Amino acid sequence: MRLGLALGYWGRGPTPGQLDLAREAERLGYASVWTAEAWGSDAFTPLTWIAAHTSRIGLGTAVAQMAARTPTATAMHALTLDHLSGGRMMLGLGLSGPQVVEGWYGRPFPSSPLTASREYVEVVRQVLRREGPVELDGRFHQHPYRGAGASGLGRALAPITHPLRAGLPVLLGAEGPKNIAQTVRIADGWLPLYWSPLRTGAYREALTGAPDGFMVAPMVRARVCDDLAEGLLSVKAMLAFYIGGMGHTARNFHADLMARMGFEGPARDIQRLFAEGRREEAVRAVPDAFADEISLTGPRERIAERLELWRAGPVTDLLVAGPDPATLRTLAELVL
Repeated sequence: MRLGLALGYWGRGPTPGQLDLAREAERLGYASVWTAEAWGSDAFTPLTWIAAHTSRIGLGTAVAQMAARTPTATAMHALTLDHLSGGRMMLGLGLSGPQVVEGWYGRPFPSSPLTASREYVEVVRQVLRREGPVELDGRFHQHPYRGAGASGLGRALAPITHPLRAGLPVLLGAEGPKNIAQTVRIADGWLPLYWSPLRTGAYREALTGAPDGFMVAPMVRARVCDDLAEGLLSVKAMLAFYIGGMGHTARNFHADLMARMGFEGPARDIQRLFAEGRREEAVRAVPDAFADEISLTGPRERIAERLELWRAGPVTDLLVAGPDPATLRTLAELVL
């Protein structure tokens, strides 16, 4: 099991110390460092900055949002950074949800998310393979575009720049069983948002037939601390935001995932409390058991014991989120 460093996206401003953490992760032998985006900082610019100050560590987006860019624009970002970093780029993509796609990006959320994701990945693959001009007559993506308002003058084009690697890894953030199963078929890896090593049976069928080398790279919030309850507070705050605030009460993929994992009652309570503006109560409504299952929190000895559960499943890469330098080093000592 490899280790990665998940830096996420910025809050009000640049997150202090991220470059130092990335450099320390490289020194410790971490395999990768990952950046993300929501509706503030983008994923590619901080990753490029990190690439310029490191030399070996893999570079991934977990995740870049599909609605933010056309698939050809995303492929351009990926192939450019792959060249500049000497072949270290991994492209993690996510479809997001209606609240963000329509509220922030100002576009309709696709009526068939599976089809939209599949077409997006196909266009990215065509760019990276550069076997000819990019051509797709899809439901959501057309190259050349022939839909409403088209001039009819569009021309199928191949990228001017030759990609460094035709097989640049493409990973997908997926939560529903059908989406995970499709990810196994069309991508090089899966980026689970929540992963419980106690409930791997929920994913067994969807992961059936995964090819050799397929990455399963969940994010896990980690903190070495003496007080477990205090350590879980940041995990619960994150969960309350995603389950309560990252989606509409009528359609929230994160809340649905928590429900499928056996915590439907608390998931709906969190949604309700968050929608009512009772955010502190929403954090308290997150069960300690759920926060504990999907994180690595507590004294070093406890984390070492729980790591064995993560090793026993299909996880290939553990993307460590929110660590302080001491936790970063402790996990390197325990895993690497």
